[in-house]
Amino acid sequence: MTMQTLTPADYPRLKPFFEGQPHLLSVYSLPSLIAWSNEIYRPVFQVRDQILLIGAFCTPRPEENHLILPIAPGWDASPKVLCRIARELGFSTFHYVPEEYVLQHGLKELSHYFICTEQRAYEDYIYKTTDLALLKGNRYANKRNWITRFLNNNGDRHTLEAITAQNAGECVAFIEAWCRYYICSMAENESLACEKQAAVNMLNHFDELEVEGLLVRIDGVVSAFAIRTPLSENMANLTFEKAFPDIVGLYPYLDRECAKQLFAGYELINKECDMGLDGLAQSKQSYHPVMRRKSFHLQMKI
Repeated sequence: MTMQTLTPADYPRLKPFFEGQPHLLSVYSLPSLIAWSNEIYRPVFQVRDQILLIGAFCTPRPEENHLILPIAPGWDASPKVLCRIARELGFSTFHYVPEEYVLQHGLKELSHYFICTEQRAYEDYIYKTTDLALLKGNRYANKRNWITRFLNNNGDRHTLEAITAQNAGECVAFIEAWCRYYICSMAENESLACEKQAAVNMLNHFDELEVEGLLVRIDGVVSAFAIRTPLSENMANLTFEKAFPDIVGLYPYLDRECAKQLFAGYELINKECDMGLDGLAQSKQSYHPVMRRKSFHLQMKI
C-alpha cells in the first residue's frame, strides 16, 4: 500500500489520531500538515494497523523527503520500529523528532539505527498565554508603548473580527498585498513562498480544517490576521501572524489580542520556530518564551 497525498478532504478521517497525540512540536498539528502543500512539497500519509504515518516529498530535492513520528495515541514506536517503517515506505530520514522522544529512548539505542542531529532552526518558542495577554512588567514596556502608539493613531479606525469562511477571502487578498513589501516568489524566496501558499490553503479551507483566527481592519480594510491551530489540551500554535509592516504598533497589538481572544482557553502559546532567521529569532525572543522545545533529525544508517 503506497502513501497518498494529504488533502483537506482527509481531515475528518484523520482528526481522531490527533486527539491526545503526545508529540508537542508545532508540526504535529493536522491543519498545518495539510496546509503545507505546494509545488515544492507534497504531504503524504498512510494508515496502517490504526497508526497514522505522515511524510513529505520534496520535488526538486529528493534528499529532503522525510517522515515525521508515527501518530497513534497511547502507542510509541521504538527506534527499531521507526527504522523498519522507513525502509518499508522508501524513506531514510525522520524530521521534527521532539526532544522528549530522544530522551526517552536515549542516544545509545537510537545510534544503533540512526544518526541523530539537532534541528536548531526548527526549535519551537513557547510562551505563557497570560504573559502575552497582559504584557506586565518592565520587560514588556516596549511592547506596551508600541500598542499605545497604534491605538493613538488608529483608535477609531480599527476593528477586530473573527475570521470566517465569509471573510477569509479578504485575508487572502491581504496576503497578496502584504507580499508587495516582501519577496514572496518561489524562485527568489522559497521559504516565504511556501508559507504564503500554506496560509492561502488554510484560509481557502477555513471551516473544513476547523481552525480559528482573528483579523484587524483599518478603515474597513483587512490589515493584519492570525490563525490558531490545535496541538494539545493546554497548548495551541500561532501558525500564521501577518500585518502590514508600515502601520506602527500593529504587530504587537495583534499579538496581544490573539493571546487575549484566540488563546483564552489555553495555558501556553506555541509560536513555532524561527527557521534559522536572525530577525525572526530576535522577534520571538523579545516576547520572553518560558521554554524552547528542541527538534531532531534522524538519518538512517546504511
